[in-house]
Amino acid sequence: MKSVRASYMRGGTSKALVFHRDDLPDDQDRWAPIFRAAMGSPDPFGRQLDGMGGGVSSLSKVCVVGPSHHADVDVDYTFAQLSIKSDLVDYSGNCGNMSAAVGPFAVYRGIVAAPREGEVTVRILNTNTGKVIHSHFQIRAGLPRVSGNYVVDGVTGGGAPIRLEFQEPYGTRSGRLLPTGLACELLEYGAGKSMPVSLIDGPNPLALIAADALELSGVELPAELAENQNFVEQIEAIGCAAAMRMGLAQSIEGARMTVMPQIAIVSPMNKEAATISGERVRPQDADLLVRLYSSGQPHQAVPITGSMGIAISARVPGTVSQQALSPDAADHTIRLAHPSGVSRVSARVTKGNDGYQAKHASVTRTARLLFNGEVFFQEKGK
Repeated sequence: MKSVRASYMRGGTSKALVFHRDDLPDDQDRWAPIFRAAMGSPDPFGRQLDGMGGGVSSLSKVCVVGPSHHADVDVDYTFAQLSIKSDLVDYSGNCGNMSAAVGPFAVYRGIVAAPREGEVTVRILNTNTGKVIHSHFQIRAGLPRVSGNYVVDGVTGGGAPIRLEFQEPYGTRSGRLLPTGLACELLEYGAGKSMPVSLIDGPNPLALIAADALELSGVELPAELAENQNFVEQIEAIGCAAAMRMGLAQSIEGARMTVMPQIAIVSPMNKEAATISGERVRPQDADLLVRLYSSGQPHQAVPITGSMGIAISARVPGTVSQQALSPDAADHTIRLAHPSGVSRVSARVTKGNDGYQAKHASVTRTARLLFNGEVFFQEKGK
């Protein structure tokens, strides 16, 4: 039995094991076996019962944080998404929700200095995407403030707000917001099958599809989508075709080995939508109805990277999301209705000689340190 120092933290609507870079081997190729053993993957029963994972994609995550040697950046942050049932440890994208925990972790572990009282800004380089995030939060008695009244739908109770500003959150793979140059296109995903989609290279690669094109109402909850085998097979096939079209994979087999792109199913906010908790979101409470699918599962909420990609895409004329967006939506902040409630995302998009560009996107989340200690794990075959 081995162990390594770690923290367990909630960031937004996700949870992850968070490691200091110095506590892991220098060789990054040695990380994946440690992560799998610590999280309990792979687990054919889908529960990750022998590790820290929770059996759903939002709870099967790892973050690595350390001091940065890059100019104008305080910390480097690497994100890993672990498959629950397979050996896959994917470093292809970022987790926006867990980004909210990175700044506080850096203060807890002394990676960055903080005042005794007041606000601190931690400048974070996400190594997965090469993008910079500015995390702004309050310090109380030398530690990140936790208590507060800011509510994130999908998280019980309130907390201290953490404002995340994502700098130029686009082009992480292609260098362009619209990797194919098209706001909407007909994607072929099987023999004689095609689907109108918008492909966005935002904070993470994203494919957007209209709910009615999938013969959905748009208000289905995650459990209903997960039980719809026809939907699951269709959305997986579309995801593989989108990955190849965006240059994320060169074959269907390769596409099945990546968690990107995320897939957003969008529809006009012209009806009431029930949430997982039993509450209802009214048409006047949101600007766009969203269901998000990634890592083989429909999400209980909407990930930050997905919500930013949707908000950014909704500012580009002709996209699937822009066509469904409420005409009363504010100039900068878009309200997204999802299975756990409503998320608010601010995004600014401009058009230049090189096409559309996302200048910045910002969201507010909460985070909490759940424990510090050692995570014990048994290496495979030992």
